[in-house]
Amino acid sequence: MNEILTQEKSIYLQISEMIETDILRDILLEEERVPSTNELAKIYTINPATAAKGINLLVDSGILYKKRGIGMFVAAGAKEQILKRRREEFYNHFIKRLLQEAASIGLDKEQVIQMIRFGEEQKEQEEKGRGV
Repeated sequence: MNEILTQEKSIYLQISEMIETDILRDILLEEERVPSTNELAKIYTINPATAAKGINLLVDSGILYKKRGIGMFVAAGAKEQILKRRREEFYNHFIKRLLQEAASIGLDKEQVIQMIRFGEEQKEQEEKGRGV
């Protein structure tokens, strides 16, 4: 959790997303304790109530659970739950729009796939140029 908060969206949403991303990257594992609201408040110089709001979103969705007197922990199956939701969001926000736009400008499925492959090649070349 060393990301920087931005002004683009509410801080509590960013806190929630950062914890989810740490779960996806196996930085936070299932049944592992997550930083407390006070720890998050100190790290990001935010109000503990804001941090709590972000954590409570994850509790409400079953990603985290509370062990009374000990703290918040990553729930079993949290990673799969996050992956499922984010894949659905990816499809709904990007793929559907991509296909709609492709159809509106006369691109068929094969042309879209070609463009994606071209984009992958470009990315690989850029990474090689940077020594990544």
